Amino acid sequence: MLSWTEIDWVLLDMDGTLLDLHYDNHFWQETIPRRYAAQRGLDVPTAKAVLTPRFRRAEGTLEWYCLDYWTRELGIDIATLKREAADLIAIKPHALEFLAAVRGAGKHAALVTNAHHHSLGLKLERTRLGEHLDAIVSAHDLGHPKEQPAFWDRLRTCVAYDPTRSLLIDDNLTALRAAREYGIGHLLAVRNPDSRRPPKDTAEFAAMDDFRAITPPTIQAPASRPPN
Repeated sequence: MLSWTEIDWVLLDMDGTLLDLHYDNHFWQETIPRRYAAQRGLDVPTAKAVLTPRFRRAEGTLEWYCLDYWTRELGIDIATLKREAADLIAIKPHALEFLAAVRGAGKHAALVTNAHHHSLGLKLERTRLGEHLDAIVSAHDLGHPKEQPAFWDRLRTCVAYDPTRSLLIDDNLTALRAAREYGIGHLLAVRNPDSRRPPKDTAEFAAMDDFRAITPPTIQAPASRPPN
């Protein structure tokens, strides 16, 4: 599926790619509506009916991913509530082995995420993913979400990657299309971002559902010569 001799950098999404998206889906689709309903004396279905169009209007923007924005909009301390639900944060199977193999193959790995700093910090704290990466970049540092080609251009100010020799793995099809428009040469979608839901249609993109299927071969050290 992948020609690893043509890849120097592996750019990895976090939620839905390295981490199970169940945590975020459950948080935004169940935890938040329940808290919103309780604060306003609504039933949960009514709260969902109120919140769903507000969420959809923000999709694809930095505001959608900004916990401070939703704290102001909803009157809920989102960061604190996320920490209370943190037991659901989980690394995808074989993700750490894949990252180790990427480095063992002489490649670089960078986390590129739309996640807000509060959410990013919590997940790095819980998973220690940072120990396995060469760079970690949030869209909030660059001023553009991954759904915009400008993100991939600005990324080069902090990650010295050659787009044509880079692989992006992401469950966000809009982000993959923006990366393709910018010129990133190798693209993979994620077929199973949420372990509790059926596989998704990845449209025109090749997709992975198990890191073991795309793990690169590690560089073999030359055999030592026997003494004369």
